[in-house]
Amino acid sequence: MKIHKEGSSIIILALAVLILLNLFLLQQRVPVSVSYLVAVVSLCFWVCLVSFFRIPKRAFTYDEQAIIAPADGKIVVIEEMDEKEFLKSPCRQISIFMSPSNVHVNRYPCNGEVLESVHHDGAKYPAFNPKSSTLNERTSIYLRTDWGSEILFRQIAGAMARRIVNYAKKGSRAQQNAEFGFIKFGSRVDLFIPLDMEVCVKLHEKVRGGQTVIARNKI
Repeated sequence: MKIHKEGSSIIILALAVLILLNLFLLQQRVPVSVSYLVAVVSLCFWVCLVSFFRIPKRAFTYDEQAIIAPADGKIVVIEEMDEKEFLKSPCRQISIFMSPSNVHVNRYPCNGEVLESVHHDGAKYPAFNPKSSTLNERTSIYLRTDWGSEILFRQIAGAMARRIVNYAKKGSRAQQNAEFGFIKFGSRVDLFIPLDMEVCVKLHEKVRGGQTVIARNKI
């Protein structure tokens, strides 16, 4: 298992702080039971932190006519809506909620060209709240697929998220399953796709980034 580059410095800093904290407690001659409890909690916290930034080995799904899940998580929204900012037309929104236990690497859902990549400041509603899609801090990546459709996907910061990392650049090439970003500590990814695409997932279904087919183009 690899550790994501966004987590390397955080993991090292956390380890140093936890070691110093436990050494300080030993010097203060606190009860052994307290020292033991703090040591166990420190270890569990550090293991969880390492797990959050993990990049597990995974066999990716490649399909030039499909939208592949850009993130791990649970489908919390499948609905028709009118996207007014980029697509400016009726579309279908599919949202993936990412809990802190999920892998938080974000991957391009299909091949295409990045038409826009924009960061928006915003609030910190919980990521499962419908308001988070338009009111929270987020990035919007507007893409033209190789089959000619235009789609939009957003990284949305949740109540726990403190930083959205977005590597997508306007005019760059999007390669299906290649990494385009990372969200630190709880988040959500929204997809906005054409209404004529066949949806291949169900509400509350758990999906895996780079593997689960979200929707397929009707040829």
